[in-house]
Amino acid sequence: VQLQASGGGLVQAGGSLRLSCAVSGRTFSTYPMGWFRQAPGREREFVSAINWSGDSTGYADSVKGRFTISRDNAKNTVYLYMNSLNPEDTAVYYCAAARGGVWSRSESSYVYWGQGTLVTVSS
Repeated sequence: VQLQASGGGLVQAGGSLRLSCAVSGRTFSTYPMGWFRQAPGREREFVSAINWSGDSTGYADSVKGRFTISRDNAKNTVYLYMNSLNPEDTAVYYCAAARGGVWSRSESSYVYWGQGTLVTVSS
């Protein structure tokens, strides 16, 4: 299983970005998917996650109401729509896949990781 994250870039505060994570493998539709981020000098943290069917999602308090996760199982892709970005959202964003079960906030639940995409928000 390979994950390819894309969509990062430089955006001004208040702007929006859409991250995508394309997943190889025929069993994508069974994987809970998550987004994590790591800011410079900080540990990686949970951002959002979604279950296999898309009907259950979770968000970190810091992004709730601003970010939306979704998935398209026909395209083997999970998305993270990020609105009202602020400089504190600057980080490398990683997508991750779990083998099954429900989505989780814990990194240890995810076994496959993408390479990360950099999001920089200027003030």
